[in-house]
Amino acid sequence: MFVHDSNHKGNVAEAAIAAAAIKLGVDVVKPLVEHTRYDLILDLRPRLLRVQCKWAPLKDEVILVRLESSRHTSAGKQIRTPYSADEVDAVAVYCEDLDSCYLLAVPLVAGRRGLSLRVAAPRNGQRASLHWARDHLLSGAIAQLGERSAGSRKVGGSSPPSSIRTVACFASAGDRGAVVRADREQLPAPRHAL
Repeated sequence: MFVHDSNHKGNVAEAAIAAAAIKLGVDVVKPLVEHTRYDLILDLRPRLLRVQCKWAPLKDEVILVRLESSRHTSAGKQIRTPYSADEVDAVAVYCEDLDSCYLLAVPLVAGRRGLSLRVAAPRNGQRASLHWARDHLLSGAIAQLGERSAGSRKVGGSSPPSSIRTVACFASAGDRGAVVRADREQLPAPRHAL
């Protein structure tokens, strides 16, 4: 496939990652607005994962992942910014040469400019400090996150108050409605308008 520019590459990567996640049974949400630091939200129930999508080429048995966003100022100056843990939860990578998707957790990518995922062993015999592509396949990462999520749902005990989500429900513009907790318990209507 011929890819014209970086925007097109980003669109292809985002679509490939979304399709791969959907095939794995994960609901994928697309933000309605542009210019967020993440491209997709993966709904891992109960956890939502903010994901930045990246196109990554294969060169000499290494997937080269660039971990910065790039924009130009009105004066034409290019500004590159790495991702942080308060902006994204993970970076998903699509390598067209391998037609494969990978998921990199934010502790691995936060603040970095780039990362190399090895497909094959280096010729010089290096073994330390390598990031193997096979260890970050999207399918394996989603399965691991799902296992952690399932395990956390099996844990007993009371929920802390901060874990109970409160939502205001309005029947009409003039009705204050009632506040409903996530566990469906009805609470009195708020005294002030939101």
